[in-house]
Amino acid sequence: QVQLVESGGGLVQAGGSLRLSCVASRSIGSINTMGWSRQAPGKQRVLVAVITSSSNTNYADSVKGRFTISRDNAKNTVYLQMNNLKPEDTATYYCNARTGSSLYPNYWGQGTQVTVSS
Repeated sequence: QVQLVESGGGLVQAGGSLRLSCVASRSIGSINTMGWSRQAPGKQRVLVAVITSSSNTNYADSVKGRFTISRDNAKNTVYLQMNNLKPEDTATYYCNARTGSSLYPNYWGQGTQVTVSS
């Protein structure tokens, strides 16, 4: 079991930056992957960034070059640095974790809202 708590969302103007944080209830060193997904109103939730236990990363095309995912195992925390934000980045952002033999994320946080004004 792992609980995930996100923070750092808010309202920002286009071109601005935000850093999201996700604190896990236990050590993340052995968690297969951790990631961030987002869901805009009326749309499906989509994965935007993933980081493995060996710190390999992968990004959705829509955020490549603008978002950076990182992890601090000592703090049980995963971050999402978001730069050059666009109005289309407006969504609720969810932290997730994939543990054990699960093929897909099996733990989710409650979400944090990011709103980008034009």
